Amino acid sequence: MTSLDTLVRRLHEGGCTLVVAQGDDVRLFTRRGVVDLMDLTDNDPAFLHGALVADKVVGKGAAALLVKGGVTALHTDLISRPALDLLSRAGIDVTYDTLTDHIVNRDGTDWCPVERLCRPLDNIDEMVDAIRAFIHRKQTTL
Repeated sequence: MTSLDTLVRRLHEGGCTLVVAQGDDVRLFTRRGVVDLMDLTDNDPAFLHGALVADKVVGKGAAALLVKGGVTALHTDLISRPALDLLSRAGIDVTYDTLTDHIVNRDGTDWCPVERLCRPLDNIDEMVDAIRAFIHRKQTTL
């Protein structure tokens, strides 16, 4: 079984944004934002269930996807307070390097759009549906 420490090392050494382990099966992801987590939630939910996760940044949206997926433990470099609260209420073991009030966008000029989208929501399924719709809109406008 792969340890969370091993995942964190691979996250930082491999140029990844997300590393997920289900037993000895370790997958590395490089896309920004929550796209890879959304793909796993929609297309391979069994891989997330009981998984260990290392992620660079976790806001409330990513936290909702991790809760929906049923992950066991998470380490992240940066986490927002709403994300930490959501994960803690779900019983997911969380370690982190930095805690912030909210995640900012890539330019550092405003809130992360997914963090803002999920901010007023309390229901996991509503958050996941909102994220899915957001990603779909972004992909169809490219």
